[in-house]
Amino acid sequence: MADSCGHTSHSAPSGAAGNESGRKVMCVKFQKELPGLDSVPWPGELGQRIFDHVSKDAWKLWEERMKMILNEYRLMPWQKEAQDLVAKHMEDFFFGDGAALPPGYVPQQSK
Repeated sequence: MADSCGHTSHSAPSGAAGNESGRKVMCVKFQKELPGLDSVPWPGELGQRIFDHVSKDAWKLWEERMKMILNEYRLMPWQKEAQDLVAKHMEDFFFGDGAALPPGYVPQQSK
């Protein structure tokens, strides 16, 4: 279930050129009007809120955060419990404090 895991295909770069629909949103993450997503990225009410209020650039930030969460918690994205935890983090990332990292998380060092 790639869609329920929050994955979307991005073949074009971010910005207006990467927004096939041309729609703009007032992004909750960057607090300015930016190109929006082309489709609802997650099922249900949360996915619709993200579609309505999150820019493509903010979604790309979330995709990186989601990878970290899946790895740190050793989650299997197809499991309901993992999807519920990812959805909770996603809501916090966009509509909550947005800063909560998994306990004991140590960022990778650049080489």
